[in-house]
Amino acid sequence: MDRQEKKALEFRALHAGEAFVIPNPWDVGSARVLAALGFKALATTSSGFAFTLGRLDGQATLAEVVEHAAAIDQATDLPVSVDLENGYGPDPESAALAIRRIAEAGAVGGSIEDYDPAGRIYELQHAAERVAAATEAARGLTFPFTLTARAENHIRGHPVLDDTIARLRAFEDAGADVLYAPGLRTVDEIRAVCKAVSKPVNVLAIPGLSFADLVAAGARRVSVGGSLTWVAVRAMADAAEAIRDRGDFSALGARVPLDEWLA
Repeated sequence: MDRQEKKALEFRALHAGEAFVIPNPWDVGSARVLAALGFKALATTSSGFAFTLGRLDGQATLAEVVEHAAAIDQATDLPVSVDLENGYGPDPESAALAIRRIAEAGAVGGSIEDYDPAGRIYELQHAAERVAAATEAARGLTFPFTLTARAENHIRGHPVLDDTIARLRAFEDAGADVLYAPGLRTVDEIRAVCKAVSKPVNVLAIPGLSFADLVAAGARRVSVGGSLTWVAVRAMADAAEAIRDRGDFSALGARVPLDEWLA
C-alpha cells in the first residue's frame, strides 16, 4: 500500500467512525502545527490560501491550488482534502479535471461547490451534472477518493433551506461521499439537513455552538473554513496597531513551542 492509498483509507475510516473536526490550515506551517496538536485530517481553505497570496477568496488559479495541495500533503502524514471552489470552470469537465489534478498532487479528498465566481448559483440539474462528473473522475482513481459536494445557498444570499436540501439530495444521488452546506446557523437547520440525507454531512463551525451541539444535530464532520486564518491575522493586526498607536510592544512577548510542533 502506498502513502496516498493509506491516507485515503484512513480518511474514509474517519467518516465511518465517530464525528470529528477537520481543521483548515492556510500554509505548511499551520498544517504542521495542527498535525502536532493531534488532529486526524486536514482540509485546505480557499480564502485562507488566497490570503497567503495577497488576494481575496476566489482569486487563486487551479495551478496554484494544486501546488498548495502538494505542499500541504507533504507537510504531514495526515489525509488532506482540498477546497476546489467551483472546480475552476462552470462545465462538468472542469470539476472532473480539478479532482484529477489534486489527486495527482497527493490529496485524498476534495470539495466541489455549486456557486460560480461570476456571481450565480448553478441551476440544480447543471450543478448535479458537475458533481456526477467529479464523482466519475474520483472513481477512476486507484484509491478511494472522498468527494464532498457543497450547496452554497446560505453564504451566497439565498438561505432557502428547502432548496439547499434538494441540492444536497441531488448531489448525493450524483455520487458525492460527503455533503456540505456552509452557512447553516442553527441547530434546527443542521438537524433538518442531516435528517434529509443518508451520506455524512460536514458542518461549518459556528462560534455560538459547541462541537457537541453540532454532533447532536447530526454532523459527522466539522470544519472551520478560513476562520483560523483570521484568528491569526487578527492577533497580528491587533499587535501591529498597538505598536503603531501606542508604541506598545507587549504582544511581542508571545512564545510558541516550535521545537515541539515542528519536530
